[in-house]
Order: sequence, then structure tokens, then C-alpha cells
Amino acid sequence: MSLKGKILSIVCLTFIRSGCCVLKDDIAEIMDKAKEAEVIVYASQIYYYEMCGQMKTLLDRLNPLYSSDYAFRDICMIATAAEDEESAFEKAELKGIVTGAGIADANDALNYNDVMKKAYDLGRSL
Repeated sequence: MSLKGKILSIVCLTFIRSGCCVLKDDIAEIMDKAKEAEVIVYASQIYYYEMCGQMKTLLDRLNPLYSSDYAFRDICMIATAAEDEESAFEKAELKGIVTGAGIADANDALNYNDVMKKAYDLGRSL
């Protein structure tokens, strides 16, 4: 399914809570088709080392789908970019990455001492 010509509104958590979207856009149709698909293939051009805004909005809007009884078992991501180098910042070096998997709300981070320590240690090392 192509998203060309489809309208996606901003992210709203009403659908997750109520099962009904108050925003009037094309997400219900997209979600129905995605739920029944055998395979999901996401494709996005990369701008400044990040997926395009439309793809991010789509992934956010499909959030209620993730806990549903969907049919697909395979997901692919295709990305294109103009840059063919590992970094656009020739004089800079990536010093580290801290991931906080499972942290859903701002106050949740305080319950992840290991992640907080890694972030602190990374900051101290700079």
C-alpha cells in the first residue's frame, strides 16, 4: 500500500485508550490493511540521518496495531540516502550511545538506574 495521497494527522493517544480515533484522517484504512498484511515493508528516504517525518508519524500512529492480533510476521525496512559516508561530520567522533529500552514516560527513567548511570558516565567522559 502506498501512502501517496494519504493524510496522516498528529499522534493522539485517544485511539490506544478508546479504540476510536478522534482525528479524521486515513490511518484507520492504513491500519486495517497493515493488520491483515502478510509482510510489512517500510520505506523511507533518510534526511540528516533520520527517517522522514511522514514515516515517523506513520509509525507513531500505528502504535495501537502493535498490541493487536495482526497477521504479519515479517517486517522489512528500506532506506535511501544521498550521503554515502558513515558520517557527515568529518571532524567529529561519536563518543557513545545510551539506550533506554522500556522507558515509556519521563518519570520512568528514574527507575532504570543502570541506564541513568550509563548516561551519567558518558557525560562525565566527555
